[in-house]
Amino acid sequence: MTLRPAPARPVRLITFDLDDTLWDVRPALEAAERAQWQSLAMRYPTLSLATTPPSELAAIRQTLLSDRPELMHHISAFRQVFIDRLLQHHGVPSGESALAAGEAFNAFLSERHNVTVYEGAVSVLTALGEQYQLGALTNGNADVYKTPIGPCFDYAWRAEEFGVSKPDPALFHRAFAQAGMEASEVIHVGDCHDNDVSGAVSAGATAIWFNPDGGTSSVAARVVEKLADLPGVIGELTGRYQ
Repeated sequence: MTLRPAPARPVRLITFDLDDTLWDVRPALEAAERAQWQSLAMRYPTLSLATTPPSELAAIRQTLLSDRPELMHHISAFRQVFIDRLLQHHGVPSGESALAAGEAFNAFLSERHNVTVYEGAVSVLTALGEQYQLGALTNGNADVYKTPIGPCFDYAWRAEEFGVSKPDPALFHRAFAQAGMEASEVIHVGDCHDNDVSGAVSAGATAIWFNPDGGTSSVAARVVEKLADLPGVIGELTGRYQ
């Protein structure tokens, strides 16, 4: 384990990535994708949209991002506009395609929030919430307040709300500013070393790398393999033991 210096200022806020940090995102995304395609199949059973060749899907994505590059950091809008374009590609009139795309995206989003949090996550968040403010900071489009752990959080930020994504330090700075915090008062916890660890450190925050497989980091203050270890590790970093 690589040990980095503890925060220079008293920590007031702990922020968490969501997908693959507090829950396994794969089951929810797979269910969400199924719900999206089922919605479209019910409306257009003869179009076989779910079996559109990958090359056609890739071409539509590339054209969409070329036309509207700002959607790169607005993943919900991107998905809905992509569905709209896919429908038009299959001959559905534009007005009708927009309505159907909205319905399909809503079906996707309803399953997107049907997550199963990792074992011990609630107790860890509850314990940390007794001493720090907690925030969710994600590049994904999950709204933590629509999940079982929503009540644990004081703040929730999605990259698409800002038009900039992790690891860009600007996202961290804007989120911290909304909470009235300096970066030096924040510890960020996440599973992605590039997006979460390097991004948070570049922004001036302290980072903890959640990696169930273990490993070392030259920039993370600590590496933890189990969420249950977080209260103790954060207590070591801040001098505020549970």
